[in-house]
Amino acid sequence: MSYLLHVDSSSLGDASVSHQVARSFLEGWGGEVVHRDLAAQPVPHLNAAGIAARVTDPAEHTAEQASAAAVQDELIKEFVDAGAYLFTVPMYNLTMPSVFKAWLDQIIIFGRTVRPSPVAGRPAVLVSARGGSYGPGAPNHGFDYVVPTLEALLGRPELLGLDVATVIPELTMAREVPALAELVPQHEESMAQAHRRARELATTIALDAAA
Repeated sequence: MSYLLHVDSSSLGDASVSHQVARSFLEGWGGEVVHRDLAAQPVPHLNAAGIAARVTDPAEHTAEQASAAAVQDELIKEFVDAGAYLFTVPMYNLTMPSVFKAWLDQIIIFGRTVRPSPVAGRPAVLVSARGGSYGPGAPNHGFDYVVPTLEALLGRPELLGLDVATVIPELTMAREVPALAELVPQHEESMAQAHRRARELATTIALDAAA
């Protein structure tokens, strides 16, 4: 298998819970990893030149269009050449960090990465930590605009078509907010499950790749 592409969008670096759980996956991976840290080196937001470059003959590109196309070409090649994916995408204000959305907007191009998708069926792990709980029965149920959106963009067959497994460490604010203190045991259990699931996925994906 070619390399694992780890796209990291947390602003907190090693202090990020998403990053910490992703590290459990990486420790069990053992193969080559290409790490793109979008917080440290954000990619440009898609602009008019980038959109126009997609539908304009390269020979007729303006200087701005050529520059935008070069960014897209680099990111798409890095994405398509990977054999597996690890996405570190915490919840910020109910949704994904803007740097990750900018990366998605640069790589999702009809005819190149979707319809058809050259990466369809490849394994991907999405790690998304959040300060509260957004599952069934929780007061915030229905307000998770990270995981459902990314599972659709990354996993739907008519889009990128990856085989996505999601790991969600939650209640990360329980230790910081006094009103949530009674939820610390649930947070600790969620963290233990997340680290365990990340290690299991690393082993399974690595074994499948070697088979």
